[in-house]
Amino acid sequence: MNFDVRIGQAIHKVEIERLPEGKLSIRLEESGLGADVIKIAPNIYSILISGAAFEVHVFPTADGLLVQCDGQEFRAAVQDPRAWQRDRNALFAAAGRQQVTAPMPGKVVRVLVAAGDAVEARQGLLVVEAMKMQNEIRAPKSGMVERVFVKEGQAVASGEALVTIS
Repeated sequence: MNFDVRIGQAIHKVEIERLPEGKLSIRLEESGLGADVIKIAPNIYSILISGAAFEVHVFPTADGLLVQCDGQEFRAAVQDPRAWQRDRNALFAAAGRQQVTAPMPGKVVRVLVAAGDAVEARQGLLVVEAMKMQNEIRAPKSGMVERVFVKEGQAVASGEALVTIS
């Protein structure tokens, strides 16, 4: 999965891959620098970079993350490119009927709404599992659920209609 991470004024493109046994592989796109990460306790991670090990403490804050390592503190904000794309198009999605489609192929594991339900913008509509990760699909706008096209356990293709909101 790819993310934009802001540290100070710099934005870094980061690729994160889940590995077996709860490990992560992280690669910085611009430098190609990679790291292996494993969670050792709540908010504490062991990071291995080029043979050097670091203990990193990560705490959520109101505006992102506080990262502490080797006596230094960094403020970071993770920006999900999919969320940015949704926010950028929010003005255009405000009026009229909106069809919510599957952003990736997967399996519907939970349907959270039914036809006739009133929903708020960004409210969860359903959960799609893809590559062993559960992704909540949210309403792009406030409105009324006209139709739910899927049911729990159903496989969906990328771009397939899931819900219509008016």
